[in-house]
This record gives sequence, structure tokens and C-alpha cells, in this order.
Amino acid sequence: MPMSAAERQVREDLAAAYRLVALYGMDDSIYTHISARVPGTDDQFLINPYGWLFRDITASSLVKIDLEGRVVEPNGNDVNPAGFTIHSAVHAARHDATCVLHTHTVSGVAVSSLAGGLQPCNQWSLQFYNRVAYHAFEGIALDHAERDRLVADLGPTLRALILRNHGLVTLGRTVAEAFILMHNLDRACRVQLAILASGQPIHPVPADVAERTARQYESGDSNRLPGAPDPHAREWRAMLKRLGPPSTASWRD
Repeated sequence: MPMSAAERQVREDLAAAYRLVALYGMDDSIYTHISARVPGTDDQFLINPYGWLFRDITASSLVKIDLEGRVVEPNGNDVNPAGFTIHSAVHAARHDATCVLHTHTVSGVAVSSLAGGLQPCNQWSLQFYNRVAYHAFEGIALDHAERDRLVADLGPTLRALILRNHGLVTLGRTVAEAFILMHNLDRACRVQLAILASGQPIHPVPADVAERTARQYESGDSNRLPGAPDPHAREWRAMLKRLGPPSTASWRD
């Protein structure tokens, strides 16, 4: 099938996100997923082939599926339909979510298992001040009936979701945004655990300062490249350099 330039770009960004998740140690063997909506569609998505490590994902290996996790454009790879339960729920309800990223990092699972959840105790966590939702653990996410409850908990605007006793989810209007949000959310969790391990009390951040910091993150003005609408473009471009030169195989199986 002919491929648009927009789809080609999303494939390259998504493959890069998979490899960056592995590079930063946020992967979990062959489990969890990053999904991206195929440009120009509401019901087609790209996702990793089942059984591949994140470090090995390429733009050409990504599988195109529908909202039920069924392959719509075979490329010789299959997917884990059950693993798309969370992603399908978010994509179906939130058309602003171009990319949905889910992780099972040790720090993310640990904070998701704390009664108090994520605390506004460091600069990274303040990005999510009053901007993170929680969804109760219902077992391994195999039941499609859970999707309605998950979407209700997430709401119409938030871009971060903590799955209780399970892990983290971020939503991005671009692949870059979803990845950078997850990178910061996971670091916020790691800092919180380090503080708790010290046994010392947390130094509180005043509510007005916390809200101002969250809004500063949202504006992206301090990071934006001149003339670039995407505030994440500068950081994303820098992160891509961690993967080597562009010739390093984004389309090679």
C-alpha cells in the first residue's frame, strides 16, 4: 500500500520512542506498548509486533491495527490484542491522543502502589500537579468492560494516568510529547522514592508555586524552538541523537 509522508514520519518517531524507552531502561521485556494513530484516520493505529524487544523495533516492523487490535495491513508480524485494551480505550475516547505510552517501570509501579500516589515533592512531579488521574487495579487488563471505567477516570483533558498497583500511562498530541511526559513522570517517581528512602520529611511546595510550575511546563515557552509550534521539538531532536545517525536502521528489520 502507498504510504503517506505523514505516516512515514509517525512510524519513524514511534520506532524511535520504542528504542528510547529501552535505552532509558523503561521497558519490560516484550510487554507494555506504545501506540500511535495513523495520520488521517480515527480507527487505525501502529503498535509493536508481539514478542519483539523495544530495542529492536523498526519503522517497518510496526503493525497497523484497528480499535479491536486486529491487523488491517499485514506485514508478517502479529500483535497481542489483549495488550491493546488500555490503548484502545484511550484512543477511542480521546481523539487528541495521537500517541499513548504505557510502562511498568519499578519506580512507576512502586508509586502507583502507594496510597498517596504521586506527591508534589520535586520539580518533575510538579509538571503533573493536579494533572494526573488514577485508575483502580482490576487485574491484568484483558477485560474490555474495563475500558469505560478507565476512560471515565482519565477524563477529557488529562495527559497522565497512574494505573494503581500497575504502572504509568501518558498521552501525547505527538509521539515526542508522550515520550517526554513519560520520561519526566518516571523521573518524578524515582525522586519520590529516593526521598522516602532517606527517612527525612518532604519539604512542602506551596500550592500557588506548584500550580505556577505546572502552567510553566504546559506553556513550553522555555523550551520552544523559535518558530516551532511543538514545544517538545528541541528536546526530542536532542534525544534522537542518542540513537545514532539517521542511517541507523529505522526501516531495517
